[in-house]
Amino acid sequence: MLPRLFSRRWLLATALVLVAAAVLARLGFWQLDRLEWRRSLNARVTEQQAADPLALTRESLESDLYSMEYRRVTVTGVYLTRDEIVLRNQVWQGEFGTQMGVKLFTPLFIEGTESAILVERGWIPDAEDRAAYIVEDPVTVSGQLRRAETDFALSASLHPDPTLTPDQERLEVWNNLDLQRLASQMEKDLLPVYLQIVPGGTQTEPPYALPPQLDLSEGPHLGYAFQWFAFAALLLIGYPIYVQRQESKKDAGIQSS
Repeated sequence: MLPRLFSRRWLLATALVLVAAAVLARLGFWQLDRLEWRRSLNARVTEQQAADPLALTRESLESDLYSMEYRRVTVTGVYLTRDEIVLRNQVWQGEFGTQMGVKLFTPLFIEGTESAILVERGWIPDAEDRAAYIVEDPVTVSGQLRRAETDFALSASLHPDPTLTPDQERLEVWNNLDLQRLASQMEKDLLPVYLQIVPGGTQTEPPYALPPQLDLSEGPHLGYAFQWFAFAALLLIGYPIYVQRQESKKDAGIQSS
């Protein structure tokens, strides 16, 4: 049977089947890699969420905060309103239904340090109403450390305006969060992570803080892997059977003639 699969009549088809099976198998292994990545992420998130809350001070800023995403932290300082930004096209599901607005981010100059951390304060109805949410006195806020969206290699076209350099215009309304870009237009040193406020109790007025609901399941990756491997197996098993049947018909026709 094997020589017939590589005969002149079937050589091209056999090559295509082998390539297709290899691609399907590779997709299966890719899903297994995604599964391992998901398990590693879940373990890291669970570990950080279970850790004791961390106070952001001069000493703790020397730690690798980037690896502590989702850890609870508290920090005291003063908001730098001049460097405040908002993310446009944000949705809030409130008592009056779904409302469009913006998400408010304000850098906080950390007490006793020379650094600031960006604080995601929450959803507000309109970017033009930010003056109503200015806080001038020192504050203590708590929440969880997060990495910015640009850690996932989003396209540069999502930046506020890729045609402008930081020294051309101070950008206040953004499409996505880019801590490196924001740091370039600030006078204070900005940490490579931001703080997402975790609300405590009922929120009666904006900014409305709402941490994302984390999905710590393993996702569908294992099932997808089995599907891709099954498709590859069907090709590798079904194709020789098909060829054998076609050759049997051909041999039967020759004998009858």
